[in-house]
Amino acid sequence: MERAFVYVIVGGGVAAGYAAHEFVKRGVSHGELCIISEESVAPYERPALSKGFLLPEDPARLPSFHCCVGSNEEKLTPKWYKEHGIELILNTQVKSADVKSKMLLIATGETISYKILIVATGARPLKLEETGVRGSDAANVCYLRDLADAEKLVNVMQSSSGGNAIVLGGGYIGMECAASLAINKLKVTMVLPRAHCMARLFTPKIASYYEEFYKSKGVKFVKGTVLTSFDFNTEGKVTAANLSDGSKLPADMVVIGIGIHPNTSLFEGQLTLEKGGIKVNYRMQSSNTSVYAVGDVAAFPVKFFGETRRRLEHVDSARKTARHAVAAIMEPKKTGEFDYLPFFYSKIFTLSWQFYGENIGEVFHFGDFSGKTFGAYWIHNGHLVGSFLEGGTKEQYEAIAQATRLKPAIEDLTELERQGLGFALSVSQKPPPSQPIIGGGSGRVPDKKPIYAWRATAGVILAASIAAFAYWYSRTESGENFVFDSIARLRI
Repeated sequence: MERAFVYVIVGGGVAAGYAAHEFVKRGVSHGELCIISEESVAPYERPALSKGFLLPEDPARLPSFHCCVGSNEEKLTPKWYKEHGIELILNTQVKSADVKSKMLLIATGETISYKILIVATGARPLKLEETGVRGSDAANVCYLRDLADAEKLVNVMQSSSGGNAIVLGGGYIGMECAASLAINKLKVTMVLPRAHCMARLFTPKIASYYEEFYKSKGVKFVKGTVLTSFDFNTEGKVTAANLSDGSKLPADMVVIGIGIHPNTSLFEGQLTLEKGGIKVNYRMQSSNTSVYAVGDVAAFPVKFFGETRRRLEHVDSARKTARHAVAAIMEPKKTGEFDYLPFFYSKIFTLSWQFYGENIGEVFHFGDFSGKTFGAYWIHNGHLVGSFLEGGTKEQYEAIAQATRLKPAIEDLTELERQGLGFALSVSQKPPPSQPIIGGGSGRVPDKKPIYAWRATAGVILAASIAAFAYWYSRTESGENFVFDSIARLRI
């Protein structure tokens, strides 16, 4: 049996949901769009799984976090897809793809033809066995990528109440799961292969702040070591973790967060791959013009990085690449090149942070690291290229985003460090005319030495700072950043 659609989305994660929403906004006709997903439910906001879903009281459950509540838009329940004539093929694996003939073979034996294919297959967790350690199938060893994983994690967590939980990895999954486990009263030990948590993003000083906070919640850290093997009981459950430094940690449950692999296997040998994902252009279009790729699986050119291609493994990138791909498909003449400002965020315990840009070059910290609000700037080739802020308001987060996108030239680093957050607030409002600005976040740096307005008199600097503060203070705070509005509603 063969079925034909104009548009087919392979994968049922965040990117698929946001792509479907964009298709409807741009007038897709009933019966033209199909989504094929291995999951049993309609697309949902994955961040909920490591946050609200794991809470002990009033946890988030579907349908409360279907796409697109993560960006304060309508909730796309199964009813929504039906009402808009979108075919949801769930619990179904795509067995093979032939991009030349534009055909997909699914597990039921049916073939699905398309005119345009969007690959939103995301990524899968790196398994222990890929590092030479067995134990992934143990009843008390958990991963976290999809709803089934989250449901298993909750069951294991509840049956291990008061026991010892080991979290392998100090990235997003490790940090967010460790916080949730601690909230559930487990005794948590994080095993980090590197010197500090979130090593790909955080500086040692920033990481130290979060690690101390975690310690205040009872979380322990073991650093610079990795898992070598597990001990098992007669039921096949893990009872202890053996580490490369020779130590042994008792375990009632284990959470694995050691990385992910993009799901590209269907298209290897058919599409050009790069950075571990599918190589696409500014329209999210692959080497085959009828195939687009979005989300974790897409390696797209980032103007902010000087047009080099990157895979950005974050929900914000998944949402925005999906929307842009659909816009390029439906209205190609009206859709420009994708110009993305890299953005990462997280919410753990009572803390929340945001990062924009790139963490390269010299770093300058600011704010009160003994308090609730602090941050950092990264300066590379004389320009601001990255900004981090913990505990900011909506306006403050918007300010560091805008300042980072502008890539202002910096000459007086001492003054930058002194002004701290005030610098981003003033730059984001109205950049001084004498300030060289890199338009559109192209990442290109002028040949001449940058000159910034720090040469003004102390009185002018002070006046500008006061004006910036007054402007910020006078604005009504409408709540936290939109990213966290939905999180608050879901208790994520």
